[in-house]
Amino acid sequence: MKTISFLSIISLLALTLSLVIASDPSPLQDFCIGVNTPANGVFVNGKFCKDPKLATADDFFFSGLHNARAVNNAVGSNVTAVNVNNLPGLNTLGISLVRIDYGVNGQNPPHTHPRATEILVVQQGTLFVGFVSSNGDGNRLFTKTLNKGDVFVFPEGLIHFQANVGRSPAVAFAALSSQNPGVVTIANTVFGSNPPINPNVLARAFQLDPKVVIDLQNKF
Repeated sequence: MKTISFLSIISLLALTLSLVIASDPSPLQDFCIGVNTPANGVFVNGKFCKDPKLATADDFFFSGLHNARAVNNAVGSNVTAVNVNNLPGLNTLGISLVRIDYGVNGQNPPHTHPRATEILVVQQGTLFVGFVSSNGDGNRLFTKTLNKGDVFVFPEGLIHFQANVGRSPAVAFAALSSQNPGVVTIANTVFGSNPPINPNVLARAFQLDPKVVIDLQNKF
């Protein structure tokens, strides 16, 4: 019985630890407004903390997400992030927001957020969205067509995408479970690294002719 109890305690501690490290650290104060210089406070979670007595409402305010963004790049989308870098009051709060504008046939190409789960809601248009599970789960593809008001969740760290399949521009908003979730765009990372990955490595990984890989690398 003692052995069972000990193992149960160890399992509970492991589960608790995994939950603790699954997202940004919990704050130990009401807020810790991020600043870029040490003159105003101490370094906490990637930012220096402003003296809380000097906090104002503007430290927690961001304006302009109602405005449409221009979509004129190769993938046909524009992501406007609201994170700790432009809303300093988010520091240590473990959350951020993005607005995504999609042109006709535009997409937010396959990418991952290494530090956050994402929950997306469609504000305008029709999106085809999906994510791929990890190797251990067989790389299963989960997809859904979303219309205005529909919501979809992308688990932390998994490759996911959105594509505009409607006949007009689309807009979505997404919340992420980190003040600075990061983003890794798969094509840019694989074919646009600096310096480039050896084409022979990529050719074998993707079962392509090295000349095709070099052509792809030249596009990024």
